[in-house]
Amino acid sequence: MASSVWKGHLTFGLVSFPVRLFSAARSETISFNLLHKEDHSRIRQVTYCQAEDKPIPRTELVKGYEYEKDHYVEIDDEDIKKVAPKTAKVMEILEFVKAEQVDPIYLESSYYVAPDEGGEKPYALLFQALRESSYYALAKVAMHNREHIIVLRPGAKGILSHTMYFQDEIRQVDEFRTDTSLVKEKELAMAKMLISSLEADFEPQKYHDGYRENLQKMIEAKIEGRKVVAAPSEHVAPVIDIMEALKKSLAEKRKPAQVATATAGNADADEQPGAQQEAPLEAAPKKRTRKSKAG
Repeated sequence: MASSVWKGHLTFGLVSFPVRLFSAARSETISFNLLHKEDHSRIRQVTYCQAEDKPIPRTELVKGYEYEKDHYVEIDDEDIKKVAPKTAKVMEILEFVKAEQVDPIYLESSYYVAPDEGGEKPYALLFQALRESSYYALAKVAMHNREHIIVLRPGAKGILSHTMYFQDEIRQVDEFRTDTSLVKEKELAMAKMLISSLEADFEPQKYHDGYRENLQKMIEAKIEGRKVVAAPSEHVAPVIDIMEALKKSLAEKRKPAQVATATAGNADADEQPGAQQEAPLEAAPKKRTRKSKAG
């Protein structure tokens, strides 16, 4: 497992045991470097002192807080450690709430909670209790220079945690509301039928970032000297008659399987939720085989 992002004790009433937090997810993307257009040399950022009008090494940098315009107080790591609350080393469970009451909009970053040496039994006890009670635990912990409320919930194999946004961090948008009086009963019934026809088990492994895959193929094509051709764009016409659109959608889903398999090549990809078309590349003999490492 990757290196832990937090290490300390989890307190559960008078029960206390050592745990570690590990990042459970991270975004994957293709990144690009900035180059000088003329010679493709890498552009690097330089730390520059405005007062002395010269670049300076990072060893001469310190943290500073601007308490008024152009006036700073210097802060070092030891100062920050001195004011760290007890939650920097102790994650205290404050209360237990019903799982269905936790709105996912409050959940921020995800972590695996793993027992440290000697904490296996109380960890297993808390995990099993959460799993059988349908409750989540809310705890307080300090990390990354701030104090978080963290949600502890049972996963498939152990306890998962999510840092939680505070109430004042959730944007309250008055315009974000829905006028359900616009919905007609027949339209609602038809929409429910369409939902039923598209019902499936949640299998996240089915979904892929088609845009990132197309970027990778485009990079490979340019390395190999092939021309990149733009992917065809799909025109989406506005819906005029909702009932007619729903009926056609249901009719499409009810077509026999052999009709779908009669279409060439891309039928399987079209049926996959979230699938995107690959950017077509102009056919040409490969000049060389080489893998690119981007991102």
